[in-house]
Parts: sequence; structure tokens; C-alpha cells
Amino acid sequence: MPAPGTQNETVIQGIAASQGIAYGQVFLYIKNDVEFPSYHIDAGKHTEEIARLEQALLVTRQQIQKIQAEVEKNLGNEEARIFDAHLLVLEDQALIAETIRELEQTSKNIEVCFNNVSQRYIKAFAEIDDEYLRERAGDIRDVAQRVIQNLLGQTAQNLARLAGKRIIIANDITPSDAASIDRGHAIAIVTDSGSKTSHAVIVARSMRCPAIVGLRDLTRHVRDGDWVLVDGYDGSVILNPTEQTLFRYGKIQTQKRGIEQRLHEASRRPSITLDGVAVPLRANIEKVDELQLVKDNCAEGVGLFRSEFLYLRNHHIPSEQEQYLAYKTAAESLAGAPVTIRTLDLGGDKPLAGNPGLFPPEANPFLGFRAIRFCLEHTDLFKEQLRAILRASAHGNVLLLYPMISGAGELARANAILDECRAELRRAGTPFDETLQVGTMIEIPSAAATADLLARQSDFFSIGTNDLIQYTLAIDRGNDRIAHLYEPAHPAILRVIRNVVTEAHQQKRKVSVCGEMASDPVYAALLLGLGVDELSMTPPLIAPVKYLVRAMKMTDARALAAKALKMDSPEEIHAMCENFAAARMVMD
Repeated sequence: MPAPGTQNETVIQGIAASQGIAYGQVFLYIKNDVEFPSYHIDAGKHTEEIARLEQALLVTRQQIQKIQAEVEKNLGNEEARIFDAHLLVLEDQALIAETIRELEQTSKNIEVCFNNVSQRYIKAFAEIDDEYLRERAGDIRDVAQRVIQNLLGQTAQNLARLAGKRIIIANDITPSDAASIDRGHAIAIVTDSGSKTSHAVIVARSMRCPAIVGLRDLTRHVRDGDWVLVDGYDGSVILNPTEQTLFRYGKIQTQKRGIEQRLHEASRRPSITLDGVAVPLRANIEKVDELQLVKDNCAEGVGLFRSEFLYLRNHHIPSEQEQYLAYKTAAESLAGAPVTIRTLDLGGDKPLAGNPGLFPPEANPFLGFRAIRFCLEHTDLFKEQLRAILRASAHGNVLLLYPMISGAGELARANAILDECRAELRRAGTPFDETLQVGTMIEIPSAAATADLLARQSDFFSIGTNDLIQYTLAIDRGNDRIAHLYEPAHPAILRVIRNVVTEAHQQKRKVSVCGEMASDPVYAALLLGLGVDELSMTPPLIAPVKYLVRAMKMTDARALAAKALKMDSPEEIHAMCENFAAARMVMD
């Protein structure tokens, strides 16, 4: 065993995805696409090719069900449900029908036809703006590779056996790979690709081991057996760490454990500043299964329930009753705490698989036919959701939120349809909350510019900073070449938020922020100083923000915002906010 420090120490930066620190030897895992032949199939043998496909789909389904059962046994039901999406891909009649059409049109062998169709699906999902849905391209890629391997009679690669404690460094880890990981010996997971929502990360968190993604070409610079240190807190991978580095990280690990305990303790206390200002901290969720996380992290309700995942996870349009039961469960589970349900943000860059007629291809889906635009054209679907939300409002503190509103005209049309649904329920004698609060998301510059007009028709605003920043700065967040220009602290963004808050408060409307800025302690104080009333974030990120809130004065946050509004450098604003947070989050 070579001693650490025998080669030059090198630090490579990635994206921290699962917290923790690990030190050990590399297990290098390079996964390549399955290679397959291409040849002509006579028309008379097309039926045989279709039969081969059906058999491969059957075998693949059996393999995934076996993996799912093993994951449920070893990690739990929630982690096993990762593979529900895989099984749904195998049952997607549109994908199968398109493969058969491809065979009939090209007379190529079924491997080629299935690969062509699945690649089109993968490309469509990979271009989606939403990070979670973009990761679903990996689900399709994983299943497609398995199907092709079964068509060829090949055995899939896996990570089931590791020689001792190892840090897995891979170009990519599919959900199936992640499920097969030797949990007794994998001490960290590092990938060239992926994001914080990848299934490899989900599994890593379940295993409570550090994970880092987005290292780009790290696999080209390491070999099996190299010694590396993985810092899942700041996203750095250190190749061949020196003894001094190892000693320093030993102290950091001890300190981090103490910090996590302090944050856990703080999360159980009220979210009130030192000068007595209460700051509600709510949770962003995508499904009712996450309600326990809301409670475990002491969130004061749900600030954003992304309802489109009821559609996207099941690959079909849920009935009014299905939606009602999901929303009712959330309302009852939180026993009076607010549950803000965003109407579906579907279409454009979030197509619903198996429904191509609803979502025709678009040249620029980020600016396309989606969210409220889709709902106002498909009023039958919209009304089903609105009635479901209204019915659920009889069982708790439900709020309704419209996404992607661009102006007062759209908002008026949406509210008119909501009034129709209210009238329908009254005639049917169906109870609902007559005082249901209706809010508008501010994520398009035109909405921010007309906040005074929108406030007249809204009970509250919720600022979606992810899209607001993207649209205001004309930055595609998914484009690596310009990602550095995505600046939450850009003076234009601060002025937009300040103006929205000012207009809302003049009409006695509250403003929340549900984008990523709200979950970052560096920006949380700045947002509160700008006048934002509430913050909403992923449940596990509530604790550090609450710690900051409890350690600061609102008067200081307002002074911070006032100073930031006079500055012209995003970097300097960020540094000032970082210093503000660091000075108050001392946990020695």
C-alpha cells in the first residue's frame, strides 16, 4: 500500500451532492454505451424482430423488479421507488409503438430501431430546463442500455463487488449501477457527469456517504488504486493528499459533525431574529411522500408543492379524484400549516411522455407553450386540477399558486376559470374554502414590471428566483459556457426583487421566495433585508437558514440590502453577503 503524499497533491473542484468526508483508494468505473450491429431485416421477418423486442422488454422488467426488491430490502421503500420510473419506461406504449414504426419504415434490426427512438426520448428530456426532469434522461438511457444488452444476450456491468473500502469514481452511474453498489465497501461516489438530483446521489445520501458530481473528466486523470480524499461539503476531490491535508481534514470532519448537531438542535427552535422578527421557513416538495421530510425538518408548512410531478411521475394525466386525494393528504397531514399548491407547470420544456399531441415540438421550449399558457388553452384539464385543489381546501390550509404569469390579462383569465370552478362546486354542494388565497409566481420580467397590476388580482406573490434570474439576465442555466454569468447577486436581480416587494407591500400582499436563493444562507439575509416575508426551500436545507435567522437582527439585514443596492459588482455583493452569513454562523 503506497503511503499518501508520494505523488503531487492535486485538488479538483466539482459539485457537492452528499455531505461527508472520505479517504481511500479509487475504484475506476468507466461505462460505455453498448455497441450493436446494424443490418437489414426482410419485411417477412419483422414479426420475429418485434417478438425479440417483446422478450427483451420482459427480461428487462424482471431484472429491474429484482433490483427494486433488493433495494427495498437494503435501503427502504422510498429508495426502491426510484425504479418505478424504469418500469414505466418499459410500459410506455408510445416508445414501443414508435420502435415498431421505425422497424417498418427502415427495415433495420430491432436494436437499431429501439436505440434510435430511445435516443430521441433521451435528447428531449436532456434539454428540459428543470434539473430533476433533466435527470430522468438517465432513467431512459439506463433502461435502453439494458434492453439492448438483453437483445444481444450480454451481461450488464455492475458495482456489486469491490475489493475492500473504495471510492467509486465513474464517468456516469446509472440508477441500476447505483442499486448494485457494494454498500459494505463503497465509501464515496464521484462522477464526471450528473447533478444533485441524480439517482446516484439519492442512493449516496441513503447510504450516508459523500458524493460529488460534475467533475467533467476526472476519470481521465485517476487510475485504479490511486489515493483520494473526497470532501462532500465543498465538492472538492484531492488526489494524493499529503499527511498535512489528511490531518487538517480529520479536524474538519470532527468540526463538521459538531456543526451538524448544532444545526439539528437549532432546527427545533422558532425561526425568529434576535430583534424579534418571525421569519416563516417553508418547504418545497414534489410529492406527498415528502411530507414526513417537511415535519422532520420543522418546516412551517409547504411553500411550493410542484403539482406537475403527479403527472410526470406517472406518465399520464391524473384524474380530478387522484389529484384531490394527493392534495387532501398534504392538507390533512400538516394539520393547519399552509400548503401552497402550484398549478401544473407542464408543457414546453416539461413534456408529458405518451401525449405528443398535447406538446408539439418547439424551437425554444424555455420561452414556449408551458405552465399557465398550456392551462389556459386546455381548460378542461385546468379545471380538473382547480376543482381538486378547491375540494382539498376544505381539509386544511390550502393556498393556490399560478406559475409563469406574464401579465394581468393571463391572471384575469386564470381567475375567471377558477371562479367557474367555484360556481360548479357550489351547485354540486361540494365544500371548499371560500377564502382560499390565490397567489402569482413572479418569474418572468414582465410580471415583475407589472407587479402593481398583478397585486390587485393576487392575495400573495411567490418569487421563483431560478427562472427570474435566467430570464432577466438571458442566461440558460444548463449551458456550461455561460453558467458563470448566472449571478443571483446581480444588481438587476436585487432591484427587481426590491421593486416587486415594494409594490406588493403597498397593497398589503406578502411575498415569499421559493427559488434556490432562499435556501442559501449567503443570500437569505439579503432577501429578508429586501423585504421578503417568507422563504421556502428543500426540507433538508431549512436548518442552516434557520440558524442564520436566529443569529441575526433584521435591522442588520436591511442595512445589508441597502448597501447592496448601491453596489455595482455582483462579486462584491456576494462577498459582502458571504461575510455577513459567516460572521453569524460561527459554531465553535
